[in-house]
Amino acid sequence: MDARIRHDWTASEVEALFAQPFSDLVFAAHSVHRRFHDPNAVQHSQLLSIKTGACPEDCAYCPQSARFDTGLKAERLMALDTVLAHARQAKADGATRFCMGAAWRNPRDKDLAKVSAMVEGVRALGLETCATLGMLRADQAAALADAGLDYYNHNLDTSAEYYGEIISTRTYQDRLDTLAAVRAAGIKVCCGGIVGMGESRADRAAFLATLANLPAHPESVPINRLVRVAGTPLGQSQELDPFEFVRTIAVARVLMPQAMVRLSAGRETMSDELQALCFFCGANSIFHGERLLTTANPERARDASLFARLGIKPLAAEQAVESPAPRAQAPSPCDPRHAASA
Repeated sequence: MDARIRHDWTASEVEALFAQPFSDLVFAAHSVHRRFHDPNAVQHSQLLSIKTGACPEDCAYCPQSARFDTGLKAERLMALDTVLAHARQAKADGATRFCMGAAWRNPRDKDLAKVSAMVEGVRALGLETCATLGMLRADQAAALADAGLDYYNHNLDTSAEYYGEIISTRTYQDRLDTLAAVRAAGIKVCCGGIVGMGESRADRAAFLATLANLPAHPESVPINRLVRVAGTPLGQSQELDPFEFVRTIAVARVLMPQAMVRLSAGRETMSDELQALCFFCGANSIFHGERLLTTANPERARDASLFARLGIKPLAAEQAVESPAPRAQAPSPCDPRHAASA
């Protein structure tokens, strides 16, 4: 297998990967995954909503938008001590990364100072830190970097072509500009998207190609399956075919071999068999705990049972931090570039 990291994927190549026979794509993705990662280890992160609801954006999937009636109660920014108590519990429960999310279009500087104190406190507990706070200016990204933030999450959500069907209150370029500011500040990038929002396979291919063709691949790539929330415009949308979801995970792994691919929102309604396929295809990170920001997540006991049955162990913190190198003991007979053109 050609182990070079590419940033020049064409739309036709990525669509050809999606179009492969399922077994061929699964084999290619697992081969890449095994080459760069421990195939039997999954990172455990925990996500906390530190400021909930009343967001001015109109993201069609989001129950936190003030524009939709979803019954969600808005809450102010949490106190530092409350956040740190959650972080301590997350660490005791086995998390190695603690992610903090605030429903803002962009943070105010006075709020950013409070979040920076949270970042410093969580890092002092020995956890990796991640935040998702909306759009950032370059100076705000620099302030978070000074506080020691390890990762910043800012998803592209979908393709540039389909984006306008989902969001009108910020542009695709706004999202790319925030990613550039985060990268320039020296913070690792967590960036992925949501599938099952009515987009086409070509949209899923274009979204992943955009991620893979960034100057540096995101260190973390969350792939979310739409959680259909009543009251949002997408609350009654048709569920994505499970095999298409697996294909999306697999293609993400082939395009971004070194990234942590997170099986993110939507796990609560996934069967054990579907999750197992996703892990086989290269997903190696999850959020654990019964809650994400505002939606349900599998209970820890269910995750523990599934991982025990699959022989999957938690990924150690140092393994997640280090940039993975090709694993010489696991060569692959499949060059994904060849597969894409076959």
